[in-house]
Amino acid sequence: MAQDAGPTVPNYWDPKTVLDRPAQIPDKIQFLASDDFPPFVFRDETGRLTGFNVDLARAICLELGSSCSLRIKEFDVLTEALEEGEGDAVIAGLTPTPELQNKLRFTQDYLKLPARFIIRKDATFNETSLAGRVLSVEAGSRHEAFVRTFWPEATLITEPDVEKAREDVAQGRADAHFGDGLSLSFWLNSEAAKDCCAFAGGPWMEPGYFDHGLSVALRNDDVERSDAIDYAIRMLAQKGTFRELYLRYFPLSFY
Repeated sequence: MAQDAGPTVPNYWDPKTVLDRPAQIPDKIQFLASDDFPPFVFRDETGRLTGFNVDLARAICLELGSSCSLRIKEFDVLTEALEEGEGDAVIAGLTPTPELQNKLRFTQDYLKLPARFIIRKDATFNETSLAGRVLSVEAGSRHEAFVRTFWPEATLITEPDVEKAREDVAQGRADAHFGDGLSLSFWLNSEAAKDCCAFAGGPWMEPGYFDHGLSVALRNDDVERSDAIDYAIRMLAQKGTFRELYLRYFPLSFY
């Protein structure tokens, strides 16, 4: 029977590590974000700005004792706005591509995005033995590449879009679907899933496939704020604040 992931909360930081507060703490941090990225940054029914990244930014500033603000821009111009000094840090899920890494400084990931299997709730599944199993994936995705490399014994259904790949499991055409854990966590709780399925197995975060997560981007020379934000995030993890925020916005854990 499939197992509900339950309240599992990711922890990327060694709890035994002793953290020294940076000698230089910024007086202020003006974050930049777009407001169309739920549940990270969005507007609720009253128009109020909310989301995981919004609350995380506030918690970072509170931990550091820095003044904090959040400026909303279109996603496509966030990098330009940062470089032109319209803000100090982008908290909007920018992917640290080689091009951006040459121009910007990225903090450590505060939320990694693993791959997960989903199966029907009335099914059994063993990810260590997939011979004879039928798996559905989105065609051309990194998930397809991963399955072809590590589970060549499985029979693969490739679909042009992820919705059809999920439906293959719901309708019994596939034993399991392998895809993005974050989006799957919301689909499993949606009306579209019709309570058909659940996560199975553990999160997959293999380097080269699923090792890029969400981080904060800053100007390349802004070492002070980068170090301070890294410190604050690690402290929030140790104090349990990160756990509280994660469970608030991701009640069905994708870990």
